[in-house]
Amino acid sequence: MSGITLANQVKASKFWSKALQPVANAFVNAAGYRQLGLRYDDILREETDIIREAINRLPEEELYGRVFRMKHAFQYSLSHTIATPDKKLKPEDDIRYLTPVIDEVAAEFTEREDFNNIKSYSK
Repeated sequence: MSGITLANQVKASKFWSKALQPVANAFVNAAGYRQLGLRYDDILREETDIIREAINRLPEEELYGRVFRMKHAFQYSLSHTIATPDKKLKPEDDIRYLTPVIDEVAAEFTEREDFNNIKSYSK
């Protein structure tokens, strides 16, 4: 799915990137996942085959870290508290560890679907 998207246009434009950065930061702060110590990729829904396969392909230490962060977030949620300032996730620590794997798996699923839909013609 290549082409021109609004996100690509905003990223390419210095003006729009600067203008929309405060809005993006406010949205992330309102989402609240960093206050629970979670990364963005931790909150992706695991209901699709692509994301489940991507999670299965994660290295063991990354998978352990994901489960650890989720358990702590559940505990904060149950106790109606948020993480202490030293345990809150900082913006520079919010790296995308699952998104590259998701892109790879999605490409493989698309390739498999295209391969399965090939029609052969006999002469």
